[in-house]
Amino acid sequence: MFRKVLIANRGEIALRVISACKEMGIRTVAVYSEADRNSLHVRFADEAICIGPPRSAESYLNVPAVISAAEIADVDAIHPGYGLLSENANFAEVCRASNIKFIGPPPEVTRMMGEKSTARQTMKKAKVPILPGSDGIIENEGEALEWAHSVGYPVILKAVAGGGGRGMRICRSKEELPGLYQQASIEAANAFGNGDLYMEKFIERPRHIEFQVLADEHGNVMSLGERECSIQRRHQKLIEEAPSLMVTPKLREELGKTIRKSLENIGYWNAGTIEFLMDEDGKIYFIEMNTRIQVEHCVTEMVTGIDLVKAQLRIAAGEKLGSIVTEPVTIRGHAIECRINAEHPEKFTPSAGKITAFNLPGGNGVRVDTAQYAEGVVPPYYDSLIAKLICHGKDREEAMNKMQRALHQFVVQGIHTTIPMHEKIFADEEFRSGKFDTKFMERFFERQKDIKVD
Repeated sequence: MFRKVLIANRGEIALRVISACKEMGIRTVAVYSEADRNSLHVRFADEAICIGPPRSAESYLNVPAVISAAEIADVDAIHPGYGLLSENANFAEVCRASNIKFIGPPPEVTRMMGEKSTARQTMKKAKVPILPGSDGIIENEGEALEWAHSVGYPVILKAVAGGGGRGMRICRSKEELPGLYQQASIEAANAFGNGDLYMEKFIERPRHIEFQVLADEHGNVMSLGERECSIQRRHQKLIEEAPSLMVTPKLREELGKTIRKSLENIGYWNAGTIEFLMDEDGKIYFIEMNTRIQVEHCVTEMVTGIDLVKAQLRIAAGEKLGSIVTEPVTIRGHAIECRINAEHPEKFTPSAGKITAFNLPGGNGVRVDTAQYAEGVVPPYYDSLIAKLICHGKDREEAMNKMQRALHQFVVQGIHTTIPMHEKIFADEEFRSGKFDTKFMERFFERQKDIKVD
């Protein structure tokens, strides 16, 4: 096992990794920007090194600074968390060259699955169902028109290097396609430094379902079931739950087998997530793979009892899956996660500043992952996520009721948060029925307008 691990991240995920390491007897090194000097991940790590000014590009995304900190601290491995450098294949290669273990998949695989058009073709070869679409990068508007004609409208243009909904455009006719192609390409180039696009058939009212996997360095792959991630705003997930009401035991088993075979073929290891869209007929299609731990990994932990971060560390240390997960994976009850963001609950404008009061809910089946505290400061430079509230019950109804209670007891003062929005969602009849899709939030906001008018 590792002697010392550097966590190349911040906030709640950095603290989550530090907690797992401490329970395993591994010393930890935190890196931080000048804005995060008083953060809890700095306080609870065994060592902490400042790596630069507040902005991510000058600190958390500064590969030489992170590697220098790792060498100064003499660590065995680096855990990248999620976001930031977690899916940066170049960073993983630098770790390898520096003789520091990167806790994640090989850089070659990260690069392959990070290029979404390549990932599509890789999964297609492995017999994983994919959406009809282009065979690779679309070179120009003319080629885009040809593919759209063959696939059939509506289609969606996506950035090859994309994420977070940027570089995406839905097109419903040949007349609007050229303009949307240019818009998506420019946006992708500005956001990711790469304006290349590919195309897929657009599903009007899909559900977003993802499968959690673990794989060791000895060729063993395990599926840990699925999560429902359909409650989104502008392609950003707000609420996740496990299991999905739409995935039958038969589909879970069949798709799990296909996923395992595909990842064995590409030589994947460590934690990863395969994301799918499900259409209104219940057919499921691959969209992308995230080669890292997910924000929403907690709901899988709650229903399986498997600590995914500890599993990551043990896999990276060379252990086999059979010694890490010793019993068959069983889904127990239902878990739901709310992402609590430092944003206005109606305007969704960022809300940085000092937290004047902070009370966390507790009780049986309630978990909070956060790095915030009373008198702490939420800086304006980073993602707005400040906490994850996860509730587990014997079934979905009990999990929802626990969440409603926990949200009511979750007090944050001094800044705005999305807690009031979540409270309204959990009182919404469509959400409680479970019969929703990725367009749920659009309909929810319309209903809220009607309530205000009344």
